[in-house]
Amino acid sequence: MQLPVYLDNNATTPVDPRVLDEMLPYFTQNFGNAASRTHIFGWIAEEAVEHARQQLASLINAHPKEIVFTSGATESINLALKGVYEMYASKGNHIITCATEHKAVLDTCKHLEKSGAEVTYLPVKFDGRIDLAELEKSIRSSTILIAIMYANNEIGVVQPIKEIAAFARQHNVLFFCDAAQAVGKIPVDVIEDDISLLSLSAHKIYGPKGVGALYVRRKNPRVRLTAQMDGGGHENNMRSGTLNVPGIVGFGKACEICMQEMNAESIRLKNLRDKLEKSLVELNNVYVNGSIEFRLPHVTNLSFNKIAANRLMMSFNKNIAVSSGSACTSALVEPSYVLKALGLSDERANASLRFGLGRFTTEEQIDYAIKEISKNVQKLHSELSSL
Repeated sequence: MQLPVYLDNNATTPVDPRVLDEMLPYFTQNFGNAASRTHIFGWIAEEAVEHARQQLASLINAHPKEIVFTSGATESINLALKGVYEMYASKGNHIITCATEHKAVLDTCKHLEKSGAEVTYLPVKFDGRIDLAELEKSIRSSTILIAIMYANNEIGVVQPIKEIAAFARQHNVLFFCDAAQAVGKIPVDVIEDDISLLSLSAHKIYGPKGVGALYVRRKNPRVRLTAQMDGGGHENNMRSGTLNVPGIVGFGKACEICMQEMNAESIRLKNLRDKLEKSLVELNNVYVNGSIEFRLPHVTNLSFNKIAANRLMMSFNKNIAVSSGSACTSALVEPSYVLKALGLSDERANASLRFGLGRFTTEEQIDYAIKEISKNVQKLHSELSSL
């Protein structure tokens, strides 16, 4: 078995070899600019981009014209939040979001507050899901957007998306969903879920880094955005800039593979995740953080009683790659704000690890991880008890 074992697939995923094979010709042979419409190099690039747009749209049941390519989910989130805030300023200035959103959402909301936005940050219950009654109470006549993520990046908890969407439609409010962790892992249908805007990222689904997309609903209701990048009017005037053709091609192929393999893969990963989780929870005082019922199939977040997560990771991190939270906040020394929002103490939050299984995770690797982590937990507990 090859070491180290990678169990941090929420942070990023390896590029699937099938995706890489699809991308390679667009670096050397088909290197044209998709906006060059006067010769065959540009036509080939444009055709590849439009094929990828169709592949993305098919995965989330959208129309290809509703897909806007960006540099990643963070840019998509900025375009959605800032674009809606500026475009709908005459209607209102109130945004509702959640305390456990990705930093790209929270930091963008903080930025908008400086520009006059009023933002309600909904708390979550102990299971990590919002209280729908609290959401409904928070809606005002000036509310223009509800921004709630599909599934959390740290604990894998899936929010009640259809119920949130129903409130949004009832009050004539747009609904934006950060779905970077959910798309390709569980079924996401923008029509059935009644989502107005949705962000997604290639590198979370075995595509390349540096490319993402934003779904922008074009009817019932038609969503309009103020562009945040100007210069050339690319992507239907929503996002100017030369398109990353190889990245987009890879993104499209990654979506196609997810459509074909997601159902079977979800079952396989859930079984492996449950095996890992059950074995580790049997150790002394290990707890699952967040909902066990409503969550992604490949994720578990565990608290290890009184053992600091960093200390535990140091005991096996040459051979097993996991994380103590979001990759976007890994440089911070404070406890995870997501776990704190669940009501966990600083001690328990600091004793938590996130495990993200993926397409290339094997049962042999899970068995190895169980053995190594269990051994080190017992060793560290012995050291603590002898102090």
